[in-house]
Amino acid sequence: MKILITGGAGFIGGHLTEALLKRGDQVVVADNFSTGSRSNLRSVDGKSAEVVEMDISREPEKLRELVKAADAVFHLAAAVGVELVVNDPVHTIQTNIDGSAHVVKAAAEFDKRLFIASTSEVYGKSENDKFCESDDLLIGSPYHSRWSYACSKLLDEFYLMAYHQAMGLRGTVVRFFNTVGPRQTGKYGMVVPRFVANALAGTPLKVYGDGGQSRCFCHVADVVRALLLLLDDDRSIGNIYNIGSDRLITIKELAELVIRELKSSSEIEYIPYEKAYSKGFEDMRRRKPSTGKLYELVNWKPEHTLEEIIHDVAREMQK
Repeated sequence: MKILITGGAGFIGGHLTEALLKRGDQVVVADNFSTGSRSNLRSVDGKSAEVVEMDISREPEKLRELVKAADAVFHLAAAVGVELVVNDPVHTIQTNIDGSAHVVKAAAEFDKRLFIASTSEVYGKSENDKFCESDDLLIGSPYHSRWSYACSKLLDEFYLMAYHQAMGLRGTVVRFFNTVGPRQTGKYGMVVPRFVANALAGTPLKVYGDGGQSRCFCHVADVVRALLLLLDDDRSIGNIYNIGSDRLITIKELAELVIRELKSSSEIEYIPYEKAYSKGFEDMRRRKPSTGKLYELVNWKPEHTLEEIIHDVAREMQK
């Protein structure tokens, strides 16, 4: 198959590119390198993958030709990271909505298989024990810019579903829950690489708030495996799937685990949200996915432990 990956120079995109090439697919990467990096493609760039530098939200005709030439499209291009979302909400909305609209229209026009990457953020302020794909969603106030990301990605989902229902678009939505692993940067607020980098350097691990907020972290290799299974199973068309681990851990516990696993001398430093982000910042206290729907379809479960993730991230940083 010939696969187009928008945002293919990003963290997940780079790993997905490698996996597709390894199994014999052709890959075209479209990326503007605003948050993606050529280093994520260092093992494939100029060899087996075609890399097109472009902005999909501003070059719809160029994108249209790339979609036309592909068999399937993974739309991963998006504004990423809480810090970027909070500090530049206009860029977040334009990138996520405009780019996705161009991708969905082209995929529908040429009858291409399409995957849109969404996020656990769309569950908003839900207090459910586990988040299920069919849950009602409660998004925060538009006065708080951090919710612009959730709303923009949710609109992407509605857009895909509308085209699926109206025109038979062969689309699938995947909601990622804290995907982590080698080559991920902490530059945009990702907590695991930020903690690991500080632990290796012996500097304080900065925990925002009281550290009681809890998350589940899934290895990028497990996420990519799920994407390939969904690509090969047309029963996933017209559906939404959570992809993530179900091991819940508080951020304070995560910091302690990183220090312990890496035998670091670092200490934990607590930073009030007001100093880390803007005044009135809202955070979700708990995010845990239900992945039963994905398991029932393709028998998928995460295979990597959080301890393995920490060491994989550390080894990459120490190279």
